[in-house]
Amino acid sequence: MYSNIRFISACLALSVLISCTTAHKDEGTFASQQNSTQTVKVESPEETRLRIGPGDPVAGMEKTFLCQGCHGEDGISFDTRVPKLAGQYGSYISKQVRNYLSGLLPHEIMGSMAGTVSDEDLNDIAAYFASQPMMRGNVASDNKLGKQLYYSDDSEKARVSCNSCHGVYGKGLSPENPVYPVIGGQHRDYLYMQLLKFKNGERNNSPGGMMNTSVHRLSNAELEALADYISGL
Repeated sequence: MYSNIRFISACLALSVLISCTTAHKDEGTFASQQNSTQTVKVESPEETRLRIGPGDPVAGMEKTFLCQGCHGEDGISFDTRVPKLAGQYGSYISKQVRNYLSGLLPHEIMGSMAGTVSDEDLNDIAAYFASQPMMRGNVASDNKLGKQLYYSDDSEKARVSCNSCHGVYGKGLSPENPVYPVIGGQHRDYLYMQLLKFKNGERNNSPGGMMNTSVHRLSNAELEALADYISGL
């Protein structure tokens, strides 16, 4: 493995990551938020290390051959039903793959793939994808319902705003908190499929079942609007 200094240097060479501001809950604030206000900056070495996680992205680049067929060489998948991985938290990627292996996330292909990699290889692969320029929406969405749902709490439906956990622009709250994934700029089709699975109880691997609770009382049309808005961030 590389020394700390060489490791960080390699990470920075691979990374031009987007850092987002702290989440706002004020409904008056979100009404004026636009994609054009996003700021792009290079993360500090410590922030980069935290986002990448325990793996080695340089070693991971050599180990992603089988992953690239579905997720793309740089973590940007062509199939909109397959998630983008670029800039996702490394530890979150590893956690999802282990959930496939355990059967908590049932998926025939990913379950088989997960059984072929060691923990070290998985961490390296995850680190490589995490080190890539972070996913972003190609076209900003003007879906007003989706925007309202993303930034607003709703006590009647027992849900908190999405930005409370995923950040103002869906890029996560901070590298220190990788529990809630980067979702801004993710494929619309993939987002909608996962929201439906959380709603229907087909997916149950969010912390404390928070996602199941948050979307349980939303209509399919609301989930569609939410996926549309998030995909454009």
